Amino acid sequence: MTQAYGNQHNPTEIKVKKAEKRLDISFDDGQSFAIAAELLRVESPSAEVQGHSPDEKKLVAGRSHVGIIGVEAVGNYAIKIVFDDLHDSGIYTWDYLYQLGQNQDSLLAAYVAALDEAGLSRHPNATNAGPVKSGGGCGGGGKGGCG
Repeated sequence: MTQAYGNQHNPTEIKVKKAEKRLDISFDDGQSFAIAAELLRVESPSAEVQGHSPDEKKLVAGRSHVGIIGVEAVGNYAIKIVFDDLHDSGIYTWDYLYQLGQNQDSLLAAYVAALDEAGLSRHPNATNAGPVKSGGGCGGGGKGGCG
């Protein structure tokens, strides 16, 4: 079998499960994966997320709620996923999707650990809350003002 653009793995079926917020993908070697939209989003192969080197990779917080609007074919070697937060610049090759599927547990664990270390959350309402302040100021229960 010929390989599309150097891909070692080729999908036999791709389904977007909008209600479940995941992508189900089966490959020609019999492997099948159900990959959460959140993981696909935070591990987007786009330069916006990955940067131009491993040192530039961005930590994307607050995406536990993200869903998939749609999927578009990119030639016969990849797909572009459109997320409901309007991110759509990543090109997911078949091999990249296969790698995400195989390693999703460890990738998710590393992502959660990085968020914890940065004081961020997977949940959108907690992401921009910032540190909790005690005493006066906005929402602090004291008599401070809000600017």
